[in-house]
Amino acid sequence: GQLVESGGGSVQTGGSLRLSCVDSRSTASHQCMGWFRLAPGKERQGVAGIGIDGTTTYEDSVKGRFTISQDNAKNTLYLQMNSLKPADTAMYYCAATWVYGCEYDVLSADKYGFWGQGTQVTVSS
Repeated sequence: GQLVESGGGSVQTGGSLRLSCVDSRSTASHQCMGWFRLAPGKERQGVAGIGIDGTTTYEDSVKGRFTISQDNAKNTLYLQMNSLKPADTAMYYCAATWVYGCEYDVLSADKYGFWGQGTQVTVSS
């Protein structure tokens, strides 16, 4: 399968962006899908994840600001990002997995075997 992200860009603090991830397979076929980010000098971080049952999980720093969703008819995963902060600056990646039980650790990168190429998000103060 192939995951292709888009929607990144440069915004000022407080701005919004919506990331999209189109899946060449069916988003409904994955046990879990997630968004991760990687900033210079930092470790890869799970931002938001969604299980096949629709259960969502968020990293603490994005709770209340980011929303993960998927449109299975369009085979697309989204990340709506509001109230963006400079600390959100990173390359954002979507990922997918068929591993059963992933929903119990949906923000753990080692659960995922399929990754997109990333889209850059830059938030200026």
